[in-house]
Amino acid sequence: MGATRPAAVAGSFYPGDPAALAAEVASYLAAAPAVARAALPKAIIAPHAGYIYSGPIAASVYARLAPLRAVVRRVVLAGPAHRVYVAGAAIPSVHAFASPLGPVALDRAALETLAKLPFVEVSDRAHAEEHSLEVHLPFLQSVFDDFKLVPVVVGDAAPAEMAALFDALWGGEETLVVVSSDLSHYMPYRSAQDRDARTAQAIVDLEARLAPDEACGAAPINGLLRAARRHGLSAELVDLRNSGDTAGDRNRVVGYGAFAFVESHG
Repeated sequence: MGATRPAAVAGSFYPGDPAALAAEVASYLAAAPAVARAALPKAIIAPHAGYIYSGPIAASVYARLAPLRAVVRRVVLAGPAHRVYVAGAAIPSVHAFASPLGPVALDRAALETLAKLPFVEVSDRAHAEEHSLEVHLPFLQSVFDDFKLVPVVVGDAAPAEMAALFDALWGGEETLVVVSSDLSHYMPYRSAQDRDARTAQAIVDLEARLAPDEACGAAPINGLLRAARRHGLSAELVDLRNSGDTAGDRNRVVGYGAFAFVESHG
């Protein structure tokens, strides 16, 4: 096996101890509201803050994936660049991402497919300190038995470009698309609720027009919304809260939303 990207935010965004991490993720998943006969997601949007802030919101949609435990074999995970400027999208050269719960193997064949897209660069530097993808790994490891990861850090990619990236690896039920994004940043509680409600409605309406101040992952979200419309998916709002609801004060909050994309039957 080739090189492995070390975990960058274990012990800060989430527990670095394997047992403590597994127990925390399990508790979030167990607390997620049960939904009878919910359609199985093809794609999800979930937040990427420290678990104390956004873990319950992420778990609300990850819990929906339980019936796919033995089905999903590939996860395309796209999140925004926070540390390094990326013009389009960046993929790593490594063969695995480290996690306290064990290494996550990358789908090198899928990454080679993405490398052929003109807006995709290979940059381990863009991935080295990026938390927007890493925080999802323990959730994915908890809900799936055996999968390979396709990690993509997204910069200024256009909606059409990101839609093309997702289309290139869309696959069937074996492939899950995960977009990592928080919503509004550092607004007062009520103002954040209002803005995030409008953002959530745009996502549910598959309107690929989000700006970065509405969602830090606007670029991959807009691409997913275009792809979802093309593939006949509908979007469901699963959870919408902010740090003032979970673990922070209400003067300057960060918004978190969880969404499931399922086949539309109407």
